[in-house]
Amino acid sequence: MQVKSRHHLRADEIAELEAAIESKTGVDLDGDTYEMVELADEPFDVVLVDGEPDVVQFEDEAFLTVQGANRHGPTRGVVTVDAGAISFVSDGADVMRPGIVEADDGVASGELVTVAEETHGKVLAIGRALVDGDEMTGDSGKVVESIHHVGDDLFEFAV
Repeated sequence: MQVKSRHHLRADEIAELEAAIESKTGVDLDGDTYEMVELADEPFDVVLVDGEPDVVQFEDEAFLTVQGANRHGPTRGVVTVDAGAISFVSDGADVMRPGIVEADDGVASGELVTVAEETHGKVLAIGRALVDGDEMTGDSGKVVESIHHVGDDLFEFAV
């Protein structure tokens, strides 16, 4: 990933970012420094919070990265998968209904969600919900489209 530019965010941009992350994930970032890293060859940008790549910016939508979610522990928008789904989700596969053991009922179709494993609560991926949270458990069908996972380019990103 090639860095196009880097700049610190203004106070109003920080307040907007913190409010967006808090409303979607329940996480209060409360960092001291926020730096936008614009990437030349990716459809997203990264926000460094205190030097860590905690937030990814997809066009006009900000969300936690896998590292950011593991660092801050989201309480909203979490989809939990069983042990059998871990290897698939970690490799970037979309999340299927049979692997889900629990999903936040507040999730609406089209929203970004964190996908965590049930044993330790570690976040494995970030995805977009294809159905509402109360419809995620069941016997068949794809319910979360994976957009960022453990081991991908964004996960390996370092400045």
